[in-house]
Amino acid sequence: MAIKGVGAPDQVYDGNGLRVAIVHARWNAKIIDALVTGAVGRLKELGVLDESIEIISVPGSYEIPLAVQKTLASQRFDVVIAIGVLIKGSTVHFEYIAESVTRSLMQIQLKENKPVIYGILTCLTELQALERAGLDEAKAMHNHGIDWASAAVEMGCKFGDKATTSS
Repeated sequence: MAIKGVGAPDQVYDGNGLRVAIVHARWNAKIIDALVTGAVGRLKELGVLDESIEIISVPGSYEIPLAVQKTLASQRFDVVIAIGVLIKGSTVHFEYIAESVTRSLMQIQLKENKPVIYGILTCLTELQALERAGLDEAKAMHNHGIDWASAAVEMGCKFGDKATTSS
């Protein structure tokens, strides 16, 4: 049984004033598009303005860390959401990319001292990825992009340069 989301924070966070970048892979576009749409919708619900959201596209998940690093180095953003989809195939390619991307994003976050929200789905099947993007109508599962946006606003408010909160 899957449990979704991280639970409600102790405080309500207002994203007004936050600058958020979404860096996403284009590989597995149908799934990525749904996740990005879910994230953007939730960011707006939490008060992040349209002009404060920038979406940056890269070819695949392996390219995400460099784009995130350059994006944070620009000093224009409080938080970055990294969105990618890795689906296990019949080779070890999946493991190499998943581990490399995961370690790199953590290192970038610590080096740049800015939150990087880990939105890299690592799924064993395409069906699992579709479910996590809210695209499997039979299971009516939750779009994880929504959770990543909520985490971005919370972390941006707590640790971003232009942190704002309300109760």
